[in-house]
Amino acid sequence: MKQIRLKGSWVIKAPLKRVFNIITDFENMPRNFPAVAESMHIVNCQGNNLKIDARVKSFGRTFPVKMKTKIIPEKGFISDNESLKFGTSGHEELMLEETPKGTIINYVYQVNIHKPLLGIIAKPFIGWFAMRFWKRTFIDKLKETLEK
Repeated sequence: MKQIRLKGSWVIKAPLKRVFNIITDFENMPRNFPAVAESMHIVNCQGNNLKIDARVKSFGRTFPVKMKTKIIPEKGFISDNESLKFGTSGHEELMLEETPKGTIINYVYQVNIHKPLLGIIAKPFIGWFAMRFWKRTFIDKLKETLEK
């Protein structure tokens, strides 16, 4: 199994609470971020712990993903995700910090590659492309929505 660590940090010129409300509104992700998610359904909710069945978009395709997500109030979320069809699993953290300029988003995704063929091309393909895609379709869309 090959592992890749994706990491990024961005500033959104908006209050933390507004950023938090959007990034933890999982069922509206397809509306808020249509290039990232086709659907997200919370199938179980116990307090801040969610089980989500999602259909996410990446690399020009749509994949089913099972998510076990914990919302950390006023901070962000952590999620363990699995996509059998794509052949990956991973641990994702999206944490927020207040700053005088707005809100800092700190993002880390430890991706585990389970398919041997995908493992061969994983570093350049997933490592480089995935973060550029994430910034363009999630971070830039969030900025467009909140920095009006």
